[in-house]
Amino acid sequence: MQATGTVHNVSRAPTVGQVHRDAAANASAYVGYQIIRRNGAVVAFEPHKITVALMKAFLAVHGTHGAASASVRETVDGLTEAVVRALMRSRPSGGSFHIEDIQDQVELGLMRGGHHDVARAYVLYRERRTQERASQGRAPVAAEPAVMVTDRGQRVPLDMARLAGLIEAACADLGPEAIGAPVLAETRRNLYDGVSIDEVYKASILAARTLIEKDPSYSRVTARLLMHTIRRDVLGEEVTQAEMAARYADYFPAFIKKGVDAELLDERMAQFDLARLGAALKAERDLNFDYLGLQTLYDRYFLHIRKQRIEMPQAFFMRVAMGLALNEIDREARAIEFYEVLSAFDFMSSTPTLFNAGTRRSQLSSCYLTTVPDDLEGIYDAIKDNALLSKFAGGLGNDWTPVRALGSHIKGTNGESQGVVPFLKVVNDTAVAVNQGGKRKGAVCAYLETWHLDIEEFLELRKNTGDDRRRTHDMNTANWIPDLFMKRVMEGGDWTLFSPANCPDLHDLFGTAFEAAYTAYEARADRGEITFFKRVRAVDLWRKILSMLFETGHPWITFKDACNVRSPQQHVGVVHSSNLCTEITLNTNAGEIAVCNLGSVNLAQHVKDGEVDQAKLCRTVTTAMRMLDNVIDINYYAVKKARDSNLRHRPVGLGIMGFQDALYQLRVPYASNEAVEFADRSMEAVCYHAYWASTELAAERGRYATYRGSLWDRGILPIDSIALLAEQRGGYLDVDTRTTLDWDALRARIAQYGMRNSNCVAIAPTATISNIIGVDASIEPCFGNLSVKSNLSGEFTVVNEYLVRDLKALGLWDDVMVMDLKHFDGSLRRIDRVPEELKRLYATAFEVETQWLVEAAARRQKWIDQAQSLNIYMAGASGKKLDETYKLAWLRGLKTTYYLRTMGATHAEKSTVKAGSMNAVSNGAHGSASEPAAVSSNEPATDVKFCAIDDPSCEACQ
Repeated sequence: MQATGTVHNVSRAPTVGQVHRDAAANASAYVGYQIIRRNGAVVAFEPHKITVALMKAFLAVHGTHGAASASVRETVDGLTEAVVRALMRSRPSGGSFHIEDIQDQVELGLMRGGHHDVARAYVLYRERRTQERASQGRAPVAAEPAVMVTDRGQRVPLDMARLAGLIEAACADLGPEAIGAPVLAETRRNLYDGVSIDEVYKASILAARTLIEKDPSYSRVTARLLMHTIRRDVLGEEVTQAEMAARYADYFPAFIKKGVDAELLDERMAQFDLARLGAALKAERDLNFDYLGLQTLYDRYFLHIRKQRIEMPQAFFMRVAMGLALNEIDREARAIEFYEVLSAFDFMSSTPTLFNAGTRRSQLSSCYLTTVPDDLEGIYDAIKDNALLSKFAGGLGNDWTPVRALGSHIKGTNGESQGVVPFLKVVNDTAVAVNQGGKRKGAVCAYLETWHLDIEEFLELRKNTGDDRRRTHDMNTANWIPDLFMKRVMEGGDWTLFSPANCPDLHDLFGTAFEAAYTAYEARADRGEITFFKRVRAVDLWRKILSMLFETGHPWITFKDACNVRSPQQHVGVVHSSNLCTEITLNTNAGEIAVCNLGSVNLAQHVKDGEVDQAKLCRTVTTAMRMLDNVIDINYYAVKKARDSNLRHRPVGLGIMGFQDALYQLRVPYASNEAVEFADRSMEAVCYHAYWASTELAAERGRYATYRGSLWDRGILPIDSIALLAEQRGGYLDVDTRTTLDWDALRARIAQYGMRNSNCVAIAPTATISNIIGVDASIEPCFGNLSVKSNLSGEFTVVNEYLVRDLKALGLWDDVMVMDLKHFDGSLRRIDRVPEELKRLYATAFEVETQWLVEAAARRQKWIDQAQSLNIYMAGASGKKLDETYKLAWLRGLKTTYYLRTMGATHAEKSTVKAGSMNAVSNGAHGSASEPAAVSSNEPATDVKFCAIDDPSCEACQ
């Protein structure tokens, strides 16, 4: 995040216990933070005074002997630190706190900590002091003299009328609920004599964001106030939104020139008809952002020169569009076409593309998949490749199955191998050391097949106990499971673990060929021809897999044979792993690093009259596929093996987001057969148009190099490949295969022109790009109707606008409803006055039975030529429920799963402006289809591992 003053790393700030014992020594940690007293005076922020106030509150209740209690001192230190962290999170770049805000936080901290007697005493003390000040004629808040502000080095009176006008303009056209007066009052309360004009505008943004929980329209208000700051930052002067309609056209050519001169932008960007492109910018679309989306763009996506932003939203979208149109014949027309789908929020490219399109180092791809060979030089070459790819914002999936197991013989040294795990520790630390373009942490996922002799130790890599040298706390792991293992689990058989040094061909085999080779190796082991192996009960290993998944969230469960048997490219290789987010299924080998370029259609923008708007969807998907295909040729490749692979096969991954929003528009609960049917129809449409667009591109540009012999070439589309999997499975498959569109026409078209891309569709998580456009991520159910989203830009209150609209219509949206939603972590289930119909429609992720998630995913998977990032949400998790869910996923033909998210006893993270008025709530929520129950009635578990939905370390596919 850009800071106007000192940058404060909250996570590394000294503990308040240290501050309170040695305030002077640690005062520098809080430079840039100030306190506004009731008389308007501004003083330094001194956290140890919070400690003193808390200690006095405890002593008032427990007596003076409490001062000698180590437990009381420890409790006070912990509470103070929590208060300080909450305050600093609300002002990450420094700023001022009103004294009442701090006391509100202290009060809230006491209540959240369960110290209700102390909290009550503290509330009564505050009330008594307020009355005393009133009786003494002392105003509880600062008087209202003119505030002197610092503007361009000059002290001038603050123009309150102008500030009020700015706030009123931000509220315009947002309905009667968006009122400027409370924003202005709260802004005024947080000003002090000599405050900079920048801080005044920042105070207005902070004041508006505290009201978002009261009404989601304030998210737009906050975004518009932020937009004013962005205009000042970029243009260097005060410019209104109305004036931007004309100013964008003048600003845009200057922006491109400045970017080229600063060596940020590709020199070819200056060769476009910039006047034409500037005239195409639509300033009114700046008003479509909510606060989370615009703040995310400002903090992390907009180009800057030495922290000074030079890019505004519409210029950002056009810069990306131009970067993707560099090789087009009619560049300007295509750039405008691409700009339209981006700026209208119909489609959004993935984060690496948004970061780098049009720049001098245009690394636009999201995902890289590699296979690590079984030799020292190859292993460290793979680690080097990881570092180079991560440096330029790529997410990594590594296949480690070829590496020999612990204890295997090494011929060259006559020693024994240390196995996979020590190398994975190096990979883990490399990912931490090499961040992604300086914008987010590196991220990698290691894959290992279930027959590998190191699999049992691999399962424990994310545990918090044990030898830390054999743990990888910062790296994801995934289990690449062959069908034969699942059959052995279902049938109660044994499972044999081998070192790949003794059975190297297993790595490249799948389906019935794998089964034949594997059983032959087992027979050799039985005969004593292979002595280095281990035999376990398959169900015991399965239980350990599920146990570790429950305990640590890893390894993710992915299915090797479903990925390979249905792969269009099985004629030229093997899918050895998926990627960081489990939606990519591309071949890898020693000479090829698989690459995939991602983007997602906003499904919520393509619903009309209760159905998918096929005409609009066709237009959007056709443009999106062209954009994705262009990425392949424009892309910067840090590694030659990645370039060769991408140009040879040309895979792309078109996905969707806003699935939940589309269901809201249709008024269909996620936990329903109607939602499963909509998942089927909508994904059929997306895939149909994507495959059609690829064959049209083939007619225009030529088919991809390895098309001959592919499933496409053989007339086998993804819907047809289900029959291949059923044949290989031998009965362990139950998939709906109904269709509604004219797939025969598409087959004929492909037979005539071929395909431009080996793979076309993959559903990525989209956590970040969905934030930008303000919809629910990917195919996810709503996480909470009132919740906090956390990412590298901070914490943001998010309110379900669809729910608020319905509650207003019933006269139920009020302060009590807000408090109830916060108390119940965004869930309606236990709020009696809400009708059951709305409780079903607005059920949160942990309230939707897990089987509904799997059933909807199975309907999508039948159309997709790659895979989908499917999170499993589970309240009241048990071994039985885990077993049933993941077996169902396999039986329904899913290729991969992603995080298991189990319910934790989290509470609202509530920062206040006034007592009871909270700025944010936590990531908590509540929370599987035989005909499953629609909504889970499980109560929240108390000590269950929970993986943050917006994990900021994992955004390569976002």
